[in-house]
Amino acid sequence: MTEINVRDARRNLKALLDRAVAGEEIVLLRRGRPVARLLPPETARRRLPSLAAFRASVHLGGRPLSREVAQARGEGRE
Repeated sequence: MTEINVRDARRNLKALLDRAVAGEEIVLLRRGRPVARLLPPETARRRLPSLAAFRASVHLGGRPLSREVAQARGEGRE
C-alpha cells in the first residue's frame, strides 16, 4: 500500500491510476491524514449462461392450466 499526498497525486494521476489498475492500493493523504483510496478495479462478474437453449428444449403438453382450474371450479359448484 502506497501513501501519497493530494498535491503529488494531482501531478502524477495517470501513473497512479496505472498502478491501481495493476493491483496496487494507493492511499491519498491530506495534511498527513488519509482521505481517499485508489483501489484496483473489481474483477468482472461472470455472466450467467443464456437460457435460450433450455427454453427451446422444454415442450409443454396437456391442457392449459386455466382450463383445468375452470373445470375444477365448475365441478366444485355442482
